[in-house]
Amino acid sequence: MLTIWEKILFILALAASAYFGGIGFYNIYRAVVRGKPAPGRLDRLPERIGRALWLFITQQTVFKQRPLVSTLHAMTFYGFMYYLAVNLVDVLEGMFGLHARGGWWNPYNILADLLTASVLIGIIGLMIRRFVLPAPEFTFNPRVRLHEKVAAGIPRDSAIVGAFIIFHVGSRLLSKAAQLAHEGPDPYQPVASAVSHLFAGMSEGGQIVMEHVFWWFALGSILAFIPYFPRSKHIHLMISAFKLTFRADKPGVLDPIDFEDESAESFGVAKLEDFSWPRLIDPYACIMCNRCAEVCPANVTGKSLNPAALIINERYEFNDILPSFAAGEPSPRPLLEFALDEDALWSCTTCMACVETCPVGNEQMLHLVDIRRERVLMEGSFPAELQTAFRGMERAGNPWGIGQEKRLDWAKDLDFEVPTTAENPHPEVLYWVGCAASYDPRAQKIARSMAEILNAAGVDWAVLGTKEKCTGDSARRAGNEYLFFQLATENVATLNEVNAGVIITTCPHCLHTIGNEYPQYGGQYRVVHHSQFIEELIDSGRLDVKPLERGRKATFHDPCYLGRHNGEYEAPRDVVGELGFVIEEPDRNRENGFCCGAGGAQFWKEEAEGAERISENRYRELKGTGAEVLATACPFCMQMFESEASEEEQVVVRDIAELVAEELKKQRTYLGSSKPVLG
Repeated sequence: MLTIWEKILFILALAASAYFGGIGFYNIYRAVVRGKPAPGRLDRLPERIGRALWLFITQQTVFKQRPLVSTLHAMTFYGFMYYLAVNLVDVLEGMFGLHARGGWWNPYNILADLLTASVLIGIIGLMIRRFVLPAPEFTFNPRVRLHEKVAAGIPRDSAIVGAFIIFHVGSRLLSKAAQLAHEGPDPYQPVASAVSHLFAGMSEGGQIVMEHVFWWFALGSILAFIPYFPRSKHIHLMISAFKLTFRADKPGVLDPIDFEDESAESFGVAKLEDFSWPRLIDPYACIMCNRCAEVCPANVTGKSLNPAALIINERYEFNDILPSFAAGEPSPRPLLEFALDEDALWSCTTCMACVETCPVGNEQMLHLVDIRRERVLMEGSFPAELQTAFRGMERAGNPWGIGQEKRLDWAKDLDFEVPTTAENPHPEVLYWVGCAASYDPRAQKIARSMAEILNAAGVDWAVLGTKEKCTGDSARRAGNEYLFFQLATENVATLNEVNAGVIITTCPHCLHTIGNEYPQYGGQYRVVHHSQFIEELIDSGRLDVKPLERGRKATFHDPCYLGRHNGEYEAPRDVVGELGFVIEEPDRNRENGFCCGAGGAQFWKEEAEGAERISENRYRELKGTGAEVLATACPFCMQMFESEASEEEQVVVRDIAELVAEELKKQRTYLGSSKPVLG
């Protein structure tokens, strides 16, 4: 189709585009490989690649939220993916005279034609949403720190990318339409055939010229865009596949720090080059869709933390410094000067909502924990209130700072002796009570309830008593990795000595830490949440909780460390249902549940300034279900909601263990006996 001079020009343009685009892609590669090692991210590669391809092709992660917008995105995405083949065929047509029409080209042509229309409809819809009817999720609250290039850069980049897609695909459609104008309509190209009427009044020579012009517009726009591609957000189309491949299996399981590594000059992250390499992929995988900001409890309640802004700020810094950074030069400034401020850093609850909702598998939460580590371990800079919790864990083995000798005070009011491992060294079940249920007067009721349940079911169980110390969850999430290391190694030694068949805990934070993070220190255990264990007792007939009354309404709040971090959503609901309650779900539930505000060591400090408290936002939603009982499965969640509930309100906040124990007590009263109710 092309003349010899056009072919020469195309080859030269292709070479120039590949050269300048290649430099950009190579610089991104060199920037990413500067990152620190990330253990476990390269294992099971075939499985990882298969999973990533499935998510990439099905767009499952995109459709988690915003169904209409996700549909528009999918219309653009699938068309653009097919256009890899379309553009290749168009090059072959232009350079070698290939005539892709008729016969086995018919399926190819109808798909190309329909996807051309799909792309144009999808991208125009997205552009209208971005520029004509701007969605509120694209705005940042005034407290959020933004890179100096972001305010102008995002709309400019969005305009360039959108205009390129419309121009490229539109030109290709017009080129085909001009071709069909002089060759005749093609039933396998209905859209192009319809548009060909635009050229009906031209001479055949004019139609051929138009075919050439729009061919050049279509292919030339790609060649012009490729050098810009590495700078644009459109690169997520490529990088997101890599991010989905190398994402952590359980992002909430933090990587340990090797404190015995004598070559380590620092711990944690102060500057971009301190991140591990998967973290350096995140800014390039980011779509800038702000979905993570929509679900972040800190951002939703008007605080200065916005996880989308954090990653976007890193990306714009990379755009400024990429050539020098890729060459190995240090980045010019610390993250706290452009990516976020101290207030934002300490606002994260580590609820993992941002990671759960991100369509490309970014790990915003881990950026924040990495930076916290540097502030605590290298600078000794953290909110003053955390010092009390740190000191308590260091000296007394718990963040309350209460003496170890009082660890069993919660059991004083029980009418039976709580067995300890001193009397039963190797129990079938070890009940890990946790600091909250050991020391906090309100949470102690959970421990007493759980003990009553174990006693009623005739379980062979024990507690560590004064040998139990804090798991270190709050210390680790607050960045004090060394304190966590000390607590973890001591607890692992204790647990290995007991070697219980199963460890149960009423605290999801303990569940997560012992079950998922203690293996890093040689502690391999079967750890279950008390909701799971109670469900097992009921299902096996060891515990009889047939309710004396049914039909009361309850709502259940999903603890972040039970749900998103560990994937358990049904067991607590099943237990509440077994008690005769009708469960009224809040709008945000299960994977989309909203945090109580206590995680990430927030329980031990004043909440950052914002429009409202996180617990206030969540409690209002739970109360709005109209339920009489607000069931929880975490002592910290319970505390947060009880602090929100006023005395005159009719909503009762209870842990599921308390609800079960109350039902057992009702049955004993009904039967006129004080003995345990056995199944």
